[in-house]
Amino acid sequence: MNKKAKSVNYAKYGYIFSIPFVVAFSLFTMYPLFRTAFMSFTDFAGVAARETGVMNILENPLENYTRLLFENELFQTSMRNTIFMWVINFIPQILLALLLTAWFTSRRTKFKGQGLFKVLFYMPNIITAGSIAFLFSTLFAHFGPVNYLLYDMLGVIPERFQFNQSALASQLIVAFIQFWMWYGYTMLILIAGVLGMNPEIFECAEIDGANGVQQFFYVTLPNLKTILLFVVVTSIVGGLTMFDVPRLFEDGGPRNATHTLSMFIFNQAFGGRFFLNRAAAASMIVFVIVAILSILVFYLLRDKDAAAIKREIRARKRSEKQLEQVRKGVQ
Repeated sequence: MNKKAKSVNYAKYGYIFSIPFVVAFSLFTMYPLFRTAFMSFTDFAGVAARETGVMNILENPLENYTRLLFENELFQTSMRNTIFMWVINFIPQILLALLLTAWFTSRRTKFKGQGLFKVLFYMPNIITAGSIAFLFSTLFAHFGPVNYLLYDMLGVIPERFQFNQSALASQLIVAFIQFWMWYGYTMLILIAGVLGMNPEIFECAEIDGANGVQQFFYVTLPNLKTILLFVVVTSIVGGLTMFDVPRLFEDGGPRNATHTLSMFIFNQAFGGRFFLNRAAAASMIVFVIVAILSILVFYLLRDKDAAAIKREIRARKRSEKQLEQVRKGVQ
């Protein structure tokens, strides 16, 4: 007698196991996001509003946005500072990380102690931001080691340079700290991406006579697009929300030169004035900027061949549907 085998549906277990994540994501990510977006259209500001919790939508719901973008000089300065310090730290960061990746993954230049070098390059990333900010504040102080070296020992500058009074010097130091902290992390991500590639493609390139530089530019980089996409997007998110290093290094100074968007949002919301609606609007502006830049990066680093194949498949399906409709009409 044939017994029908009962099929077990495992899909429901996947939904069950995903419930904790969905609940946590909804409570701690989606709800704060929607509440922040709603708050940005209201008059929720001041100690009294914070105590009562009453939020009224403004007559002009975009008033907070227009004031920030066109009237608030500190917000505009913070945006310029944030973008500038991110760009000048990310470009050398990704270039050095790619160079070190090519060095560590080269099939021709193998050397001992690679693990030690990787640990040393990654080590700044595991040091707390507060410790690093204090370290660099001490190094570049008026009577610090850098001035002692340049002025007292080498005599290359006519007098002690006040790094903490120079806007450009402070921005460059913050950018260097960000670069120094994160290039090792970026390097390890890229190395993992290279080691995950099929080694046969490199063997084929060697058989075809490609040298190390040609292999890197024509084999490694094209196959690293997905990893580069991850690195660039996470760097955009981290760069446009940098907070701890500039705050602990100079607390936004001198003359707001290291004042970032995150510091602006924090000071507006928790700096004693409780302009929560203004902070919410600034947060949403940052969110939109990050989203636009991420979409642009996705578009630039997309796999053009795969996109072309998908377009060809869609065109073929459309033509097949049209032929089928014509056949039905003839019948």
